Amino acid sequence: MQNQNLATAFPARTDNKNTGEAALLSETAHLLEIPYYPDFIPLSLDLKDILHPRLSLTSDGVSEFTFAGLYLFRNRYNYRISRNGEDGGFIISGTQPADHSAEEGAESKSGKTFFMTPCSAPGPEILDSLFSTHDYWKNISESVLVPAAETLSEHGITAEEDRNNFDYLYYRSDLAELAGKKFHKKKNHVNNFKSTYSCYEQRPMTSALIPAAIEILDQWQADAKLKNKADDSDYKPAKEALDLFDSLALKGSVFFIGGKPAAWCLGESIARGRMFAVHFEKAVDEYKGIYQFVNQAFAESLPRFFTLINREQDLGNEGLRQAKLTYRPCGFVKKYLGKKL
Repeated sequence: MQNQNLATAFPARTDNKNTGEAALLSETAHLLEIPYYPDFIPLSLDLKDILHPRLSLTSDGVSEFTFAGLYLFRNRYNYRISRNGEDGGFIISGTQPADHSAEEGAESKSGKTFFMTPCSAPGPEILDSLFSTHDYWKNISESVLVPAAETLSEHGITAEEDRNNFDYLYYRSDLAELAGKKFHKKKNHVNNFKSTYSCYEQRPMTSALIPAAIEILDQWQADAKLKNKADDSDYKPAKEALDLFDSLALKGSVFFIGGKPAAWCLGESIARGRMFAVHFEKAVDEYKGIYQFVNQAFAESLPRFFTLINREQDLGNEGLRQAKLTYRPCGFVKKYLGKKL
């Protein structure tokens, strides 16, 4: 067995406020490339240097609010972007895809339009205009909602918890160590995997390993088709994440068993470096227990300054919800859905 720690792949965490402010100032001139509301432009890769610094400073850790998270799903949700006045924030417009009803339970949002505001709430006039052209306000974070709650209420805007889209948070140490009775079964799965496949190896994701990761992804998709569970909505963003690995500055690991590519995971630092968000996790089905092993091994390899791991939402899928709950989340990144009365 061989595990390579990912600590050297990450820069040291900094909480220097001046550093963040300097990054914002350096991008100010480029903000002119994004038009003011009500004009929108499509999300494009050349907007990364504008959006990434600002989104990196959002404190809540909403998994969707990273440049990679938005860009990789731009086609699925038809994302377009506008500037929210002079405060450095953005407005993102999107449409729920036609197959979206399955994830939303009783109330289908298939084909409905929404807007998102990662950094701050727009003023009342802009909100009135947005609600006149969109069905609802999606993924409102607590840091956006709380300061604006009174004003929103005065203007007939309600915000309710969107449980299906809560991100699951776990202590990195819990996932890495699987200590105590509450993780006894998980620990057994990992130990059984290690004893069955003793010739495993974990390597940090690099450009040289992208072909191996794509091989795993293609096999994952083939396995899914055999089970009638193939989903291009995830395959295509995952493939593009690998193709643009260097450009998007993502981090991850590739796992090998007996020298053969077996699994990979990919994500990035969020919430000012407090959290690591796992965006993609793919494996070859023939290795029993591989997902439990990857979960534990990757958490163990992350730098210790990541105290939390964000494993994203369950989208209302009951099976996925139960699976995420068995890992005993320490909390959630709550998201709210806004509507105009």
